[in-house]
Amino acid sequence: MANTITIVGLGAGDLEQIPYGVYKLLKETDHVFLRTKEHPVVEELMKEGLEFQSFDHLYEQEEQFENVYEEIVRHLWKEAENRDLVYVVPGHPLVAEHTVQLLLKGEQERDTSIELRGGQSFLDAMFQALRIDPLDGFQLLDGTGLTEEQPNIQQHVIIAQVYDSMIASDVKLSLMERYPDDHQVHIVTAAGSEGESIVSVPLFEMDRHVEVNNLTALYVEPVRDSTLLSREFSQLRHVIRTLRGPSGCPWDKKQTHESLRKYLLEESYEVIEAIDNKDDEHLTEELGDVLLQVMLHAQIGEDNGYFSIDDVIKSLTDKMIRRHPHVFGEDSLDTAEEVKQTWDEIKKAEKADDPQQNVESILDGIDHFPALIRAEKLQRKAAKVGFDWDDIDPILHKINEELAELEEAAKSGNHHDMEGELGDCLFALVNLSRYYWIDPELALTRTNRKFYNRFRYIEEELRKNDVSFEDASLEEMDFFWEQAKKMSKKKDYQ
Repeated sequence: MANTITIVGLGAGDLEQIPYGVYKLLKETDHVFLRTKEHPVVEELMKEGLEFQSFDHLYEQEEQFENVYEEIVRHLWKEAENRDLVYVVPGHPLVAEHTVQLLLKGEQERDTSIELRGGQSFLDAMFQALRIDPLDGFQLLDGTGLTEEQPNIQQHVIIAQVYDSMIASDVKLSLMERYPDDHQVHIVTAAGSEGESIVSVPLFEMDRHVEVNNLTALYVEPVRDSTLLSREFSQLRHVIRTLRGPSGCPWDKKQTHESLRKYLLEESYEVIEAIDNKDDEHLTEELGDVLLQVMLHAQIGEDNGYFSIDDVIKSLTDKMIRRHPHVFGEDSLDTAEEVKQTWDEIKKAEKADDPQQNVESILDGIDHFPALIRAEKLQRKAAKVGFDWDDIDPILHKINEELAELEEAAKSGNHHDMEGELGDCLFALVNLSRYYWIDPELALTRTNRKFYNRFRYIEEELRKNDVSFEDASLEEMDFFWEQAKKMSKKKDYQ
């Protein structure tokens, strides 16, 4: 007959709060093991003659809690090979008790059964001590592994297992990424017992008030001020949904995927401008404008019943994991070139598996890019199958050849031919840019900006001299142009 590990919860308070059946079991059992003796009930049971073995010494021997839990479970399985035993934990066995989960997970593999005997969860005592209703929205989180993404700042958040000031410090830093530094938090110790205490402090002081105690939990109040929610993705989604809703903005409500196309392109170029200007504040704003376009398209998709922002995020997340097997899988890639090659291979395989992605030509799928960007992408796709020059000489020869053909077309005066030959010249220059790993779109954008700044300088100088463009000669304007050119070069070298 299989032996049994009976797991007992001591509840969150004092001796009189534990069920009589649990009290009787502990009094009558010879083989009692405690995860920790640091609990108000244990001290009172010791006065009544309870004999037990605790695992407190393991917390001092091991550096990681996970190692402690695994060693406790290993010891319990070994003891259970010879006899029935009782394993005692604080609170309720199924609330914030990792050792219990490990035991339940291993039950199927052993000739030992697990029996659970309740015990009041510390949560009931926390709700009562704090006078909060979990129905308003509630989260229970583990302080030993808290990340900044986990808390829902609009709900009641209780963080358990804040054993000491070191864990409290880590918890504080994670919370300060989401909450204001002076947000009110409450350090609750021994909730439900005679020794219950609640210390309320601003978040930035939290770790200074936490002492070593395994009965400590942290309560973080919900954020009620809507102005403090502007960093939350859920709030952004709510705003966009409201703008597109029945009482929303007339302009936003009438937009379609087609009507928004030009805005996405414009905002993308403004992001590039902010990057080129090394203007982080402007970049933050412009990235937000690009995100606005994504959110609007996603909301239109949701309004039409086709897809939502959740589908967009899932598609992106799955793609990133799938295309990075060296990070999320067991592949090993050491260089950026290997990563790029693997990315392209996976992308190609995905298209081969998707009938909607199969195309007749390797050059398909880039029809809607601006001409300069499309030219660069067409050449790159062709280069992948070997249709490319390996050195600079034939590229320069081709440029000169196209320029000569443009000159011949210009002599004939045929505008159609001139347009075609000029296109050939631009296409050949794109080839030159690829050879030197220069993005032609960014290069031309930089020159456009350079022209704009130098022409603005001409305007300012003419204005200073009270000279209009009508009265200024080309020589005068060229003089100021050269001045602006020298100033910009000097600035580049500073």
